[in-house]
Amino acid sequence: MPYATTGGGVKLSYQVRGDGPALVLLQGQANGHRWWDSVRADFAAAHRTITLDWRGTGDSDKPDEPYSTRGFAADVVAVLDELEVRRAHVYGTSMGGRVAQWLAADHPGRVGALVLGCSSPGGAHGVERGHDVRRSLAQPDRAAAERALLELMYTPDWLATHPGPHLTVGDPGMPAHARRRHLAASAGHDAWDALPSITAPTLVVHGTDDVFNPAANAPLLAGRIPGAELRLIEGARHAYFEEFREVASPTVLEFLASRPLG
Repeated sequence: MPYATTGGGVKLSYQVRGDGPALVLLQGQANGHRWWDSVRADFAAAHRTITLDWRGTGDSDKPDEPYSTRGFAADVVAVLDELEVRRAHVYGTSMGGRVAQWLAADHPGRVGALVLGCSSPGGAHGVERGHDVRRSLAQPDRAAAERALLELMYTPDWLATHPGPHLTVGDPGMPAHARRRHLAASAGHDAWDALPSITAPTLVVHGTDDVFNPAANAPLLAGRIPGAELRLIEGARHAYFEEFREVASPTVLEFLASRPLG
């Protein structure tokens, strides 16, 4: 199992699949690299795909200390350094999109094209999920809360024909402290002031029926990042990239293909 080590001594597990221009795939909060398992082949056919297990997940170290989306971006740079990848395209979804914002803002020379999926600028300008969504996820009946999360990720029709296992609803091996640290990192994200400095060609993708990370965040991001393009996928919820794979993957691949790394 290959690892990169941060300046602070945290070991980060990473995975590489495919050949071609480098593409970093960044997953959501409290998830390891398996978030991408169902669609990774779409990208590995044309790209050298690079994933990592966030600190606190998978085979990476799980220190009990503050995490942040900006810190996660620095972790991505540590992996790129270990692989001697000077520059890569970056596709981040959910919290991974928040991390990708900082990666593009803080390390512009390392990012080719940028894709932000089902993400948010965070802070006072981000559109938060409704109280009803929060209540559904916080209910004491664990099975009911897990079902609520699945229904935020996927449509009922999809769930009826895809019983799982679902790899986008959290890393089951995470310790409780790491889950809390991930939640705090995502909740504390605020890149609003940094977004106008992003120079990478950017595509913002979001499902129109996403209430987990409300779809209203997509035009906010696209309007804040110079020259960004916006693509809304009709009827999709939070895990648009999986359920609506036949639309989402070609959309992202076409965008990347038209913007060579150089």
